[in-house]
Amino acid sequence: MEIKPKPINKKRPNPIDAHVGSRVRLRRMMLNMSQEKLGEQLGITFQQVQKYEKGTNRIGASRLHAIANILQVQVAFFFEDAPDVAPIATADFVESGATSHVMEFLSTNEGLQLNRAFVQIKDPKLRKSVVDLVRSMTGETDD
Repeated sequence: MEIKPKPINKKRPNPIDAHVGSRVRLRRMMLNMSQEKLGEQLGITFQQVQKYEKGTNRIGASRLHAIANILQVQVAFFFEDAPDVAPIATADFVESGATSHVMEFLSTNEGLQLNRAFVQIKDPKLRKSVVDLVRSMTGETDD
């Protein structure tokens, strides 16, 4: 009988921990808050915040509650679109897989920058012009 060496198993973050961490990062970036500032408010280092955001370290319930308060969201926000989790009903809508591409987009620096700039445009006609411009650049037609 041949004995095979055990493969090196680099432990991967749990998908839920990684998702929750990415949502912490998304919301923190939406508020234009640094990891250092969030860490200060939590009484931890920015390195610990990095580990939470990557899903390397699991966020405990009381810490997640504190993060939700600091980031001004409900705890459920961190679980929206989580893998293998039923859709979460909120007061205004039911989150579904159809919105995952929006969350992916908003998780990027460009998506956040574009969103911040777009919501500052107060003139509805100008906002429509921006949408029309982007659609024309992609070849998408107005439905």
